[in-house]
Amino acid sequence: MTHSTLKTQNPNLILVIGGAGYIGSHIVADLLAEGHDITVFDNLSTGFKENIPRGVNFYHGDILNKGDLKGVFQQPFDCVMHFAALKAAGDSMLNPSKYAEHNISGSINILDAMLAANVKNIIFSSSAAVYGAPEYLPVDEKHPTHPENFYGYTKLAIEDILNWYAKLKNINFAALRYFNAAGYDALGRVSQLERNPANLLPIVMEIASGMRKKMQIFGDDYDTHDGTGVRDYIHVNDLATAHIKAMNFIMENNQSLTVNLATGEGFSVLDVIKAVEKITGQKINYEIVARRLGDPAELIAQALRADDILKWKAKHSSLENILETMWRVYRIHRQN
Repeated sequence: MTHSTLKTQNPNLILVIGGAGYIGSHIVADLLAEGHDITVFDNLSTGFKENIPRGVNFYHGDILNKGDLKGVFQQPFDCVMHFAALKAAGDSMLNPSKYAEHNISGSINILDAMLAANVKNIIFSSSAAVYGAPEYLPVDEKHPTHPENFYGYTKLAIEDILNWYAKLKNINFAALRYFNAAGYDALGRVSQLERNPANLLPIVMEIASGMRKKMQIFGDDYDTHDGTGVRDYIHVNDLATAHIKAMNFIMENNQSLTVNLATGEGFSVLDVIKAVEKITGQKINYEIVARRLGDPAELIAQALRADDILKWKAKHSSLENILETMWRVYRIHRQN
């Protein structure tokens, strides 16, 4: 498996907000391999300092603290990557104010700190949750945006704010809409497990590795091939490549971009469980419970626009590769 490890001819100063977390740390690894100068800004509420490699500057701070942001923006960054969001869809329906403050207000704080420091480029980690229940499949970027959970609403609200700031304040942004980031770095550069995961794949892996006894499947009466929800899973190494391509695009072309990052292939909850049992040799215990508010039956997306504009395709996102790279990491923690 190959990743972009060639040194770039024009290294940039990049601030990765949330760079100690699961997705952010994978992007940091690839940015570092390309020779960029990276600073990670993270409050370590879900991230790990161990995820930050040598050669990367670390600033402990919170996006809700304007003083922290002002402090880190003393450097003349070329681009900001923003991964600092609360992301549990179910929790967002129970605690909307927490998600509004952290995701929306926090993002405005980042933008205002950028503008004060004359930084004009930002890559935003958005979500296919902005679309809500699909009116057609696979979902493309022209699909109506009607989020079915408050988490998805916050991502859409931030996209709207980015569009306004682009018009009013002359910034460039890339909003990258992906749904289920999964897998672990093929080169083994990231090995910390997510804290309190709310997504299906890490939960199933926790059961396979003995860290959790049982999981819940939220509904088995959806209009899908086996009644359980179907999702599009994308390997985090593919996401990392897309973020770097998007950064290069907006900086070279001085324009903004909104694209899906997806495989166009969907797997149900039970598909995932069966595949995990096959790969790990472990029985996954589960119980069927009621549907969750705000969960669409099926959500798969196409990434033709990313292919066209960024020359990007998902190369590492087969379900088997995603699960095998995850199991390598979970197995290590299981042995410890």
